[in-house]
Amino acid sequence: MPNDQNPRGLYFLADLANAARAGAGDEEMRRILREHRAPERYLAAEPAEIRPAAARIADILEIDEPDAAAHAINSLLADYPARPTLVQFPGRPWSMHSRPPEDADPEYWLLAKAALALGLWLSDRGRCAWGRCAAADCGRFFIDTGRRQPQKYCGTTCATRTRVAAHRQRR
Repeated sequence: MPNDQNPRGLYFLADLANAARAGAGDEEMRRILREHRAPERYLAAEPAEIRPAAARIADILEIDEPDAAAHAINSLLADYPARPTLVQFPGRPWSMHSRPPEDADPEYWLLAKAALALGLWLSDRGRCAWGRCAAADCGRFFIDTGRRQPQKYCGTTCATRTRVAAHRQRR
């Protein structure tokens, strides 16, 4: 699984939240778990066990006010303690990961991971460095990795399409 502090772990959460909001099927949910290298025991889980957690993550990604986000993340940490631990993968620096109890179900694993990752990201950035795309026809969740101006769009395609539409409307 990607490092909880590294944006790649946060991209996993955004992908799951987007899938949950889009009503993704079982195969799409499994694809996301495989793509983001979920632990083997969670790859075998039924997507129905993952969907409620993905929806709860989406609810947090909707929050754009730091105090409200911190409260929601703290609630998640209270319900699903992350039990952080330092891990070093070959050729990589030490990084913080969540380690759920050995008998944790997929929902517990995912929400503990989300609580730690989002909490670290909020504390590192000092703001909700995530959001929903501002493009009128998109609304996908994204992780804001920039350091300057807060991100408004999920990617360059939506940003460009919005700017072109605004330019055409002004003409």
